[in-house]
Amino acid sequence: MDAMAFDQIFGLQIGDKLNFDDRGPIVEEIEGLIKVYKNGYVERPTVVPCVSPSVDKDLDVVARDVFIDRPTNLWARIYVPKGEGDYKLPLLIYFHGGGFCVGSAAWKCYHEFLGSLSSRARCLIVSINYRLAPENPLPSAYEDGVKALKWVKRQATCPSSQWWTRHCNFSSMVLAGDSAGANLAYHVALKLSDSQIVQLHLMGVILIQPFIGGEERTYSEKTMVQSRRSPLSLHTSDTYWRLVLPRGANRDHPWCNLLGEGTRNLMNLRILVCVAEKDILRDRNLEMCSVLAEVGNKVEHLISQGVGHAFQVLDNSLLWHHHILGSSPNNQNME
Repeated sequence: MDAMAFDQIFGLQIGDKLNFDDRGPIVEEIEGLIKVYKNGYVERPTVVPCVSPSVDKDLDVVARDVFIDRPTNLWARIYVPKGEGDYKLPLLIYFHGGGFCVGSAAWKCYHEFLGSLSSRARCLIVSINYRLAPENPLPSAYEDGVKALKWVKRQATCPSSQWWTRHCNFSSMVLAGDSAGANLAYHVALKLSDSQIVQLHLMGVILIQPFIGGEERTYSEKTMVQSRRSPLSLHTSDTYWRLVLPRGANRDHPWCNLLGEGTRNLMNLRILVCVAEKDILRDRNLEMCSVLAEVGNKVEHLISQGVGHAFQVLDNSLLWHHHILGSSPNNQNME
């Protein structure tokens, strides 16, 4: 990986630079995750630690951080399996979750999840650390996603990027993400057909429990009893959308309600949608499968039984359980 200039970036988002003493009252809060004060000050407790790119040696993967756009602090963590020789690796572009308001590519849970995925799938993963709301409301994250793909395109076409052309199969690219990251991946895939991003062949999209919504409540939103481990209740979901959507918009805005009337759909793609049985988003995610299949996509879905939203990254996070639940992950009394 000598052809790339890497930096170690931890992406810590603690708060903006407004006067701490002049914050005023809290106007929006998701307990344990984010507080927004009247003067705009944003406070994010350390729910999950940010970690360096070091990877467990048993995974046989190397990871590094690289800046994509320094002025906006847009960066990526790149995972590469070792020992592939001249074999060109498939490319997975990944966007983390967190309601567009919290989370980082350096979060320990994502670092471990993607390091393991890169090792098992033998693919090169570029995990994007995009700007967060409410300091940077939508479409900032979508813009960062497109900017990241343009950066990838430069690696594919720049004569000095010999490492990339030698190790990465740019004709085998997949966009993926979980929760808000799945929403982001969806919108970036839509942008691919409109923009000047060329020489990047999108093979498919993986949407893991996509974070979407709407004004009319679904059955799972109205009736699903959330375990204490769940990071996404109906209240939490509604608060995230108030923080990220344009002022005055409701949950039928096309950035939130991907299934609304007149909303553009992905077309002619292979799409995998991963659904959690006990997620409040279950019904919306299953409806999304039907809508995308009806417009000509090849859609598969996988339902994980007995688990809730973001289980694949948070269920083993000790700090998450301690901070949000006040209990260990071995505590079976979940109600």
